[in-house]
Amino acid sequence: LLNKEYIMEFPKDLKYQKTDEWVKIEDDIAVIGISDYAQDALSDVVFVEFEVEVGDQVAVGDTYATIESVKAASDVNIPVSGEVIEINDGLADSPEILNSDPYGEGWMIKVKIADLEELANLLDAESYEAYCNER
Repeated sequence: LLNKEYIMEFPKDLKYQKTDEWVKIEDDIAVIGISDYAQDALSDVVFVEFEVEVGDQVAVGDTYATIESVKAASDVNIPVSGEVIEINDGLADSPEILNSDPYGEGWMIKVKIADLEELANLLDAESYEAYCNER
């Protein structure tokens, strides 16, 4: 059998935070999730607990969820300040989606961005990939 090495994805249309969250910008809405690197490091995700609700105000660095895997529990942090407008409730029943589709069905929350200038503090795909390779 051929052993195909896992190829990590770093979609170019996303911004990243050094704590392994990704951000997709849609006008003034940030769709946020965890990176392929993060899900790979966590291994099999077994539980997701959100610590925010729709309507909550969040700031950069706030913890918005905890992800538990067979290896560890990990906090997930907000990369942009604003108001939580949607939470992916499907992850409660199917947390493994974070492993299988971290950039698609595995999105976690949507935030109406309060200050678009904060996006300048995030990494582009190339910088984030280089950062991951250094670790």
